[in-house]
Amino acid sequence: MSAIAHPTPVIRVATPADFDAAGDVTELAFATGPYSHLPRRPERVRFERDAAARAADGQVLVAERDELIVGTVSVLRAGTPFARRARDAEAELRLLAVAPDVQGIGIGRLLVAAAHEVALEWGVASLVLDTGTRNSAAQRVYERHGFTRVSGGRATPGDSGASIEHVVFRLRLQPDDGLFVRLALPHEFDEVAALSLRAYELDYEISAEYRESILAVGERAAEHQVWVVADATTGALLGSVATPRRGATISPLARSGELDFRLLAVDPSARGRGVGARLTRHVIELARLRGLDRVVMNSGPQMVGAHALYEKLGFTRLVDREREIVDGGRRFRLLAFTIDVDAAAGNVLDELAIAS
Repeated sequence: MSAIAHPTPVIRVATPADFDAAGDVTELAFATGPYSHLPRRPERVRFERDAAARAADGQVLVAERDELIVGTVSVLRAGTPFARRARDAEAELRLLAVAPDVQGIGIGRLLVAAAHEVALEWGVASLVLDTGTRNSAAQRVYERHGFTRVSGGRATPGDSGASIEHVVFRLRLQPDDGLFVRLALPHEFDEVAALSLRAYELDYEISAEYRESILAVGERAAEHQVWVVADATTGALLGSVATPRRGATISPLARSGELDFRLLAVDPSARGRGVGARLTRHVIELARLRGLDRVVMNSGPQMVGAHALYEKLGFTRLVDREREIVDGGRRFRLLAFTIDVDAAAGNVLDELAIAS
């Protein structure tokens, strides 16, 4: 008899309606895990169940399969009550939990990847965590994801009240290049619009319709993700790009298994600093975290500078999806480019390893 196929879990941000179910999964996973032999203090159980408080300190993610919550993880900001390892410019991953009956099929890996993306959205330099030395299954998940051990085997007071040996892991998120990427904040939308318009108007003749699209940063951010590159020292915004949220697309170009992006822009004053390459590599990293196969994008024929960047990074033309369009009364061929995520993402991970 063949096994019953189940859909891939949907990973999403927990809503208040999910908090009890997330607490149930967390409590059950830890009560049956490698430290189930230790006494469980009421304070520990309350902590495991209090998804609402953890959401207030950061973000709680859940894995949903067949309309049931089967996994969860919390991403916490440094300096908040439940974060015990994160320092300035870090976020902390805590309470990765998968229901016992679905462990071993990759749900933990999906949750860690989604937590990684949350930390990227915040623009932190590193994601840190600790886990007990007996929790070998979780350690394998973290190591396969790219976390490295920064300490281990040290006995510390556990939440159960007993002394537990912990291993601390860190994942470097931002290369040491004087730049950092994060989501644009609402008060920055006008600035993002202005720098994007400067970037496009300097080199290209754009239509009124396209100009309006460039300036619609707030509307775009309400539906999609608007990322910025900022100077690590001054905080000045240097560039921007827009990507769809997990499970969506931002243009008609993308198909199943693909991530598309739009409106890559580098402020003219920041040219030569690698801003465009950094944003493009960031898009590739998002695709890798989402388990997608390819990154695709459209570009106008006059944008030869952008084409040179994409080709340098390994993109190739996707000729069979190119089409004729009319914009501002002009007819032209809208070009398409693509890159394989696995091959391209390896270069991004190598850069982060060198910077660590």
